[in-house]
Amino acid sequence: MPSIRAALFASATLLASHASYALDNAEFEQCMAQLRAQADEAGIPAQVISRSLNTVKLNERVIELDRSQPEFTSSFSNYYTRRVSETRIETGRKKYREQQPLLQALTREYGIPGHYLVAFWGLETNYGGFLGSIPVLDALSTLACEGRRGDYFSGELMNALRIIQSGDVEASQMEGSWAGAMGQTQFMPAIFLKYAIDHDGDGRRNLWKSEDDALASAANFLQGLGWQREQRWGREVTLPDNFDFQLTGFAHQRSLSDWAKLGVRMPNGQPLPQADMEAALVVPSGHNGPAFLAYQNFRVIMGWNRSESYAIAVGRLADRIAGGGALHQAPVPAPKLNREQVTRLQQTLNEQGHDAGAEDGLLGPGTRQALARYQQANGMVADGFPDREVLTRLNILGQHAQPD
Repeated sequence: MPSIRAALFASATLLASHASYALDNAEFEQCMAQLRAQADEAGIPAQVISRSLNTVKLNERVIELDRSQPEFTSSFSNYYTRRVSETRIETGRKKYREQQPLLQALTREYGIPGHYLVAFWGLETNYGGFLGSIPVLDALSTLACEGRRGDYFSGELMNALRIIQSGDVEASQMEGSWAGAMGQTQFMPAIFLKYAIDHDGDGRRNLWKSEDDALASAANFLQGLGWQREQRWGREVTLPDNFDFQLTGFAHQRSLSDWAKLGVRMPNGQPLPQADMEAALVVPSGHNGPAFLAYQNFRVIMGWNRSESYAIAVGRLADRIAGGGALHQAPVPAPKLNREQVTRLQQTLNEQGHDAGAEDGLLGPGTRQALARYQQANGMVADGFPDREVLTRLNILGQHAQPD
């Protein structure tokens, strides 16, 4: 008899074969029967399974949102401007002052400076102002059955059931994002099980209503990801004229002294600090936009969310909360691309031998590196930035392309 996981995989493969990724209620109910069996096989009590999964519903909006993640579909300019806003900075400074006793205690215990914890809190839920209103079990079940990443989300559904089994939250109270992230710090169930803390001592890991639990859990997670004490996330820098943008990205990480020899300086023209640290150079909106040296803690932030735009936004929001100033160089707007256009860009680059990797519609580092190789081969500044000029050359933009 085939295993439950094999049956789920077969179901997911069948569903994924449809170009529209359509999922009707009959297919969903068939998949849910398999997920209930998987939960039973995983040792989750029958009472937990029945009271948690018997009322789960297919949520088509979840599938739509899964295909339009802003970290990968918005330009850096749009993403950054919306998230590191003056309102969010001012609110973050207020929260930072209000939470000083807790933040100082967490810094002593976990080594994470308080302004970073507040920045994550601000980016994830606007300091607890919006936790998401989608039933987590609906979201995870929908994504498990939809097929594109079914194995991952079926696993997270099992983890969500274990959280309910532990008594931390009732199924009816488990609400969050379209992807199943929960609470004030938007933990996925696996992260919740491993890192969530009952810091206020009430017997529950309550990331929804307890700011103490949420911030302590964030500190525990960042420590687990390898946060380097006494180090920054990175910093904005300026580049010399005629800089070789092929040196950007984490494949070209080097010491601060080496970057200094290449002419990289602080935004005010002063030399880089003298420290025994390595960094990668990141230019999220091309050679006319801001440039950043990204340290090890930048990679730690990406362990929370794989987007470079997210990591820069967290770091910069933390800087602003701690009293730092605005960017020296503003981000450069770029045309707004949907996933179909990004997929076509990846296909075109691959066809021309520039190896953009998987044609998944996500404009990540691999696609940018491939775009930089194309730019270099065609006499353009090889910064990997998808501006209007290069997208027009590659026939990606339609006649009515809109700016981001």
